[in-house]
Formats: sequence, structure tokens, C-alpha cells
Amino acid sequence: MRSDGDLQIIQPDWPAPANVRAAFTLRTGGVSAAPYDSLNLGGGVGDSPEAVNENRRRVGARLQLPAEPVWLEQVHGVDVVDLSGMAAVGGGVAAAGGGMAGADGGMAAAGGGMAAASGPLHRADAAVTRKPGQVCAIRVADCMPVVFAALDGSAVGAAHAGWRGLAGGVLEATVVRMGLPASQLLAWMGPAIGVEHFEVGDDVRTAFITKDVGAESAFARNARGRWQCDLYALARRRLRALGIGAVYGGGWCTFAQGDRFFSYRRDGQCGRMAALVWIEPRGR
Repeated sequence: MRSDGDLQIIQPDWPAPANVRAAFTLRTGGVSAAPYDSLNLGGGVGDSPEAVNENRRRVGARLQLPAEPVWLEQVHGVDVVDLSGMAAVGGGVAAAGGGMAGADGGMAAAGGGMAAASGPLHRADAAVTRKPGQVCAIRVADCMPVVFAALDGSAVGAAHAGWRGLAGGVLEATVVRMGLPASQLLAWMGPAIGVEHFEVGDDVRTAFITKDVGAESAFARNARGRWQCDLYALARRRLRALGIGAVYGGGWCTFAQGDRFFSYRRDGQCGRMAALVWIEPRGR
């Protein structure tokens, strides 16, 4: 972990190519008031748009991002947006040839930096790109972010993998959209709710074991007759079944580590962290 004052990030411990950069933000170092304190990067959760804009600007400056991240309208689904055909611009991400503005608003925050916290979004739960300088972003507060990179640095991606998306196939859909054999990819699983605090019902377990009987090993019956669900184990099974042998990360618990992470299940109303990944432009 590196810190800049109290703005801290986690950098994935994975053997990504030198031109691939990735980061995961923690909850500290921003300007949002409780219950979003303090580095909330999520628009639409009840926080002040001005605070979210300033938090995004700080992250952009801290990471020296080459462009504003493309913030998605995440719906716990499996749709993937390919950003490769879009041109990164100073105030957001515009469709090549003009048209739709991205980056959760398209309008730049004052002084440049990261985009405003309102406006049109891409409705999807994953993003991929093969174009240097474009930043894929996933917001989370218990769901698992999974970041991908091609071994040769030619493509990156990020997926929002809560249990619904994971069961529905968001990881598989992301790999397909990356357009490379799975054996040429590596993946990193970011902070998510841990098995000790993720209690689910029979419906969640059934959603997985009907497609993969072996997934039952990721569920443990508790004293209340419900199930403790291991998201990390489920994601590893899906990634390895795809043929990705290089899988890293895991082991955090957003619920248990309240000083570092937002957790929707713990707090209800709270902020959002972000997983970011991009291909560094040449010459930077």
C-alpha cells in the first residue's frame, strides 16, 4: 500500500506487464461527510456531487491518471462495454466521431481531473479496452472487483462481481470481450466481503450449484440454517474453469475492516471504493 497523506490505495500484487497499471482505492483521504466519509467515489448514493467530484479529482491526481475513468451504471448484470472504439478527451470519454459523453457525467470537474458525479452512464457491469490511456473503473462496497490484463499488455478489463453477476457469468462475458485466449490473461481479485460475514440463503447457493456442482464447496451451513458464502472461492473456480491459471488477490473482508473499506452490508448507507485499470500511453 502507498499513501499520500491519508489518501491510500492498494496496488495489485500481480505480475502485470510494465505498461499496465491498476489500483484500488480505500475509504480515507477524501472530503465526504459521514456516512460517506471520506473518499466516496460513487455518484447516486446520496453524497454531495461536489464532494464526489473533489474525491475523484484527488484520486486522478494521486494516480496521475491519463484520462477520466469511465464510470458505469452498474446493475448486477453481465453486460460488458468495450471502450476501445472511444476517444479519451480532456473532459471525459466521447464516442469516436462525437456523440455520447462517458465518465459518469462527461463534464469535467473544475480544473480538469475526474468527471462530474451526474449525467449519462454506460449501463454495464464490466469494461474492457485495448486502447492506451482509457481507464476502466468499477465501484464496490462489498461486491468483488476483478481486474484483468493481457500478458502482453495489449488489453485490460474490470468486472463488478457481486454474487448475482458472478452467478450470471460476468467474468466469462468480460473475458470474451477482451478477445484473447484465457491462457493469455491474468486476473486480480480485489477487496470484497469475506466468507465470515457473507450470509446468504438457499437461492444464492442454488444459483451456483445448478451450473457447477463443485461450487457447493464455497458454501458452509451456519447455525441459523443459512449459508456462509465464499465469493473469492467462487470467483477462482470460474476463472480457472475459463482457463486463467494466473489468479491473484483475495483475502480481504470489507465488512470486517471498517477503518479501510466501505461495506454496504455492514452500514447500509455508505460510500463506494473503486478498482481502476488502464494501459499506460507511451511516452508518459
